[in-house]
Amino acid sequence: MKIDCFVLGAFETNCYVLRSSETAGDCLIIDPGDGAGRLLGFIKGHNLNPVAVILTHGHIDHIGSVAELRDSYPDIKVYVHGLDAGMLENAHSNLSAMMGGAFSTVPADFYLEDGSVVEQGGVKLTVLHTPGHTPGGICLYSKDEGVVFTDDTLFAESIGRTDFPGGSLKQLLKGIKEKLLTLPDDTIVHPGHGPSTTVGLEKAHNQFLQ
Repeated sequence: MKIDCFVLGAFETNCYVLRSSETAGDCLIIDPGDGAGRLLGFIKGHNLNPVAVILTHGHIDHIGSVAELRDSYPDIKVYVHGLDAGMLENAHSNLSAMMGGAFSTVPADFYLEDGSVVEQGGVKLTVLHTPGHTPGGICLYSKDEGVVFTDDTLFAESIGRTDFPGGSLKQLLKGIKEKLLTLPDDTIVHPGHGPSTTVGLEKAHNQFLQ
């Protein structure tokens, strides 16, 4: 799997572009955050065909460029967990209204749940439902590649916020410990913000998980 990461918007959200190989034309996008210029420039500059977008949760800093991607690529398919689906159309629940600019977009094409498998563009990801940051927060795991995209659930030596509407520290910690820390220690963790890490490093050094 070829993984390219773009840090987008004022909240420095990690947006990931996944391809089955360096030479593949189709790609899958995880969390197109606010400010799509660099992302679209990369896609067009490499003659890529984005076939799907997966939203790990519904906050504005992770969904801000969905509309621009849909405008540029009308056939693209958008996935989100069912419990966060309404946030795409609600400026209050996606927090954009609170941040001074109301944002909404059309509904997703597919609603995910725990255990769902998304297979698009030669990339296969399994959904791990890890609520706590939002009710429908998900992580995306590739067993074959040994990588997991951990949304705003788990960061390098930190964890996601739980003080937004729908947040729950109890749920967040439960999901991390039962669904992420049970993965092989050498699994590479690609979070929604900040640097990558591994499951083993977080088990050993993350003070929130001790």
